[in-house]
Amino acid sequence: MSNTNPMTNEDAQPSFFESEIPNTAPEKAKFHVIGVPLEATVSYSGGTAAGPLAILEASSQLELWNGEEEFALNYPIHTPPMIDCNQDVASVFRDTAYAVSAALRVNAIPFLLGGEHTVTYGALLGIRDFYGEEEPIGILHFDAHADLRFSYEGSEWSHACVMRRAYERHFKLFQIGTRAYCKEEHDFRVAHAIPHLNGADLSSENIANLELPPDFPQKVYVSFDIDGLDSSVIPATGTPVPGGLMWRDALYLLKKLTSGRKVVGMDVVELAPMPNFHASNFAAAALVYHMMKCAIRK
Repeated sequence: MSNTNPMTNEDAQPSFFESEIPNTAPEKAKFHVIGVPLEATVSYSGGTAAGPLAILEASSQLELWNGEEEFALNYPIHTPPMIDCNQDVASVFRDTAYAVSAALRVNAIPFLLGGEHTVTYGALLGIRDFYGEEEPIGILHFDAHADLRFSYEGSEWSHACVMRRAYERHFKLFQIGTRAYCKEEHDFRVAHAIPHLNGADLSSENIANLELPPDFPQKVYVSFDIDGLDSSVIPATGTPVPGGLMWRDALYLLKKLTSGRKVVGMDVVELAPMPNFHASNFAAAALVYHMMKCAIRK
């Protein structure tokens, strides 16, 4: 792992919640919000490279009061310069891993803003660098897609393969909202008994009764692909799929499934902003803020 900081200040960017709070020094922050504007393997419509900046800009329209407290005042946020994605994917992984492990070393929670879902792998490398290869860590994976292909369109590093790569690095998976996946992914999920709640099973009863398996790790990483939500909630994504989670159900499950567990990292990925349509950007920023609250709940 590189021991030099790969991030630079070449391009000015807003910090998360810049309108309300200063960009806290990294060693004093509870969260590091790390933008990774990677767009290398998108397979339908593009635009994910603009996602991190759109979320940072939209965050200035959020309210500090989250219903219980002025959250960001009590849990300060550091926003470093975004990862340089004008380089090969291996280098993006390296630099992302450095930023994630740097956050963990100062007892902060790394929160990635994507970019395509491939960026999650860089975060997981940083998690493994900090915790070691054998530490039990689970991934709560919200997504329309299983992302369990061995390769896609000639690449093992496609966004469609990221959870397969995670599984190979000994992360446990729990998938929520999946409803668009191939037979290879279905067969892999069956063969490895990967627990899930598919989009077709998103009834009120199933959502209310959903529990993680008894042996699911206490340390969790939460990866939220925007298309895990129903396309009527956030249409600004590369592959919008109907039949997904509605807003309140998603917030409920995030709170329920992280309760009593240690959150070691989070991400929101695959926002592809639409010109002159701010609702999706704002909703993505609101999702980030809600997930932060879930991460520090006792």
